[in-house]
Amino acid sequence: MRIIIPMAGWGSRLRPHTLTIPKPMLPIAGKPIVERLVGDLIKSSQEKVEDIVFIIREDFGKAVEEKLMQVAEHVGVPGHIRYQDVPLGTAHAILCATDFLNGKVIVAFADTLFRADYKIDTSKDGIIWVQKVADPSAFGVVKMNADGVITDFVEKPKEFVSDLAIIGIYYFKDGQYLRDEMQYLLDNNIQKGGEFWLTDAMENMKRKGSKFYKGEVIEWLDCGNKDATVYTNQRILEFIKNEELVSSKAVVENSVVLQPCYIEEGVVLRNSVVGPHVSISKGTVIENSVVRNSIIQGKSIVKNKLIENSMIGNNVKLEGRMEDLSLGDYNALVQ
Repeated sequence: MRIIIPMAGWGSRLRPHTLTIPKPMLPIAGKPIVERLVGDLIKSSQEKVEDIVFIIREDFGKAVEEKLMQVAEHVGVPGHIRYQDVPLGTAHAILCATDFLNGKVIVAFADTLFRADYKIDTSKDGIIWVQKVADPSAFGVVKMNADGVITDFVEKPKEFVSDLAIIGIYYFKDGQYLRDEMQYLLDNNIQKGGEFWLTDAMENMKRKGSKFYKGEVIEWLDCGNKDATVYTNQRILEFIKNEELVSSKAVVENSVVLQPCYIEEGVVLRNSVVGPHVSISKGTVIENSVVRNSIIQGKSIVKNKLIENSMIGNNVKLEGRMEDLSLGDYNALVQ
């Protein structure tokens, strides 16, 4: 089994946080999004994962590549880098890992996390993970027959055809067959809106007899924008297990931590209330503050602030003010 992770997008909806690192490297409860995704996929696989291929832009730089190799090392699987420097669609992105498209393959686009109690049935031709959504017009969706076999793929339907949205995770029994069908799209310039679509390749495979089935998830967690990412951090904190959430090497002085929170070693909390649903990375100092439902990255300083539903990057200094007040009855001070 191989895992291919296309992640060459800029993540523009999460700027300014993605100006220095790609979106899948942003931390969720102390681990990069992509590391949590890969870990969940490995747990879902009944077969040994032999390789992980990260498809990125070359100008992401060597520092990002080194961090991705660390991700692979953390999950115990050899990691590889391939480049997609021109955004020509999902099929084009996957083909950038053409030398790994053989045998059984999982493809997972690295802007989503999921919860599932599911083992991949590797005997099936293909599995497409889906989730019911209220507004399917913004997603690719699938239709199924009575036997649970997928009959149609529809990209962003203007009229209702299904509420089962494709979440961006796929299993293919025959990676070489998938590669050949995607290459056929490029060779014959079969595109929509200037892009080559994975769903078009799967449609060709289906017409030739391949049977695709749905994979269901308990919960689909998006990381597309700030609010969604903060909410995903909240949900991950609520159900992760077997991880040390508050480091014994964090300094907690006259402060209260309301669980669940993730607090790394080297974090300093002074005269503050932190939590619930807060993740704080190494080297950050919080003083005289209240922080709820937020992600704060490393080596930042937060003083005299009330923060909620927020994302704060690395090396940020955020300081409010202390006040000496004398307010009588029935006054209101609004800032």
